[in-house]
Amino acid sequence: MFIRSVKLKRPRLWLGAAAAVVIALVVWAVIGAAGKHPKVYTLKTEADRQQFIREMGWETSKEYSGCRSVDLPAEWSEVYEQYNKLQKQQGFDLEPFKGRTVEVYTYPVYNYEGHTDKDCMQLTLMVCDDKLIGGDVCCTELGGFMQGLKK
Repeated sequence: MFIRSVKLKRPRLWLGAAAAVVIALVVWAVIGAAGKHPKVYTLKTEADRQQFIREMGWETSKEYSGCRSVDLPAEWSEVYEQYNKLQKQQGFDLEPFKGRTVEVYTYPVYNYEGHTDKDCMQLTLMVCDDKLIGGDVCCTELGGFMQGLKK
């Protein structure tokens, strides 16, 4: 049987431990950052909103048809929970905005396939502090539907 003992000097031990910590932090940062930061859209002006709408593939009026301030409740009903699921699917999350006031802009949609001659298609943008925090495209007819912002 062969036994060998190794004596590490303190500076080398501390240096090895520090290197291990740095490597662990770098790995954690890379893994944690991957896919966690959706693109942030700044929508300060009508031109910004129109550009975003075009990027999503929609044709709308040159100005919003409605703009209102909405207070998001601090406690959500099932309706808000379901709506936030749609928002999360497209990279948004309304939870950090619970209890805050947001601006809601609505636009008629002219190029929704199967509904091009109808006034029932509507695009909604939710903006807080000039940042897009959510939105949808929906059909306002009886038995309508709702989808994410991307065409």
